[in-house]
Amino acid sequence: MADAHAKPHHDYHLVDPSPWPLVSSIAVTVMMVGAVVWMKGLFGMPEGTSWLFLAGLTTTVLSMALWWADVVKESRKGDHTPVVSIGLRYGMVLFIASEIMFFAAFFWMFFEMAIFNEARQHVPEIGNWADTANSWSTWPPKGVEVLDAWQLPLLNTVILLLSGTTVTWAHHALQVGDRGAAKLGLIITIALGALFTAVQAYEYNHIIHEHLFFNEEALNSGLYGSIFFMATGFHGFHVLVGTLFLTVCLLRILAGQMTPQKHFGFEAAAWYWHFVDVVWLFLFAFVYVTFG
Repeated sequence: MADAHAKPHHDYHLVDPSPWPLVSSIAVTVMMVGAVVWMKGLFGMPEGTSWLFLAGLTTTVLSMALWWADVVKESRKGDHTPVVSIGLRYGMVLFIASEIMFFAAFFWMFFEMAIFNEARQHVPEIGNWADTANSWSTWPPKGVEVLDAWQLPLLNTVILLLSGTTVTWAHHALQVGDRGAAKLGLIITIALGALFTAVQAYEYNHIIHEHLFFNEEALNSGLYGSIFFMATGFHGFHVLVGTLFLTVCLLRILAGQMTPQKHFGFEAAAWYWHFVDVVWLFLFAFVYVTFG
């Protein structure tokens, strides 16, 4: 009788008390303050002090890993009922929607400068950009040498598009119970994600080594460089996160933890990876090709 009263009579899962929401919030705050200290200096710490940012980043990654480990444990205990699974799907959709808004801000800023840049020079209230280097009549600014879109950027586009097909193959294979194909598809996808990151690192090294965005002829090229690195850099960070996400899914499949009926973790990772693919297509089309 006591057990009957103690057993919940609903399809929802009441999570156990967890420290990770609070720890993650504090860690992210420390990381962002640390970023300001690193770039500008703050609280008596000089510019270039990186330890606070690295401490916050390490704590953030650790708390995220432990938090999601608890979610996996809940799933294996059977706490993720069909109703809870629907809630997890809604949560992932909302997360991706928030990421879309995140990148929309970068694209908005880029289009603002690329499309309305020439007219902006004739508005005194905006500033005297044209008086400094007279380089803002075009976009990219005069004197800024940009990358050839049909070399490394095109290679990375092919890599990501191919990875989108392999992750779909792996997902379909898991749905039909072909675990061998699912493992192979995931391994190829992870390898392609790592290759994309390596190519982008080489691209960044080329930009910095050749001083493409920092030459003396374009004194104000810092704005173009900032937008470029923020947009492509954050996308690269998302590729890295997605690669880790898929790696965890591969390890779980190897451990026999995912089945054709229960594998939302992999499904969410595939959604995230396709989102990364689509964002890159916009970056390639507009940042590298149209306005490059």
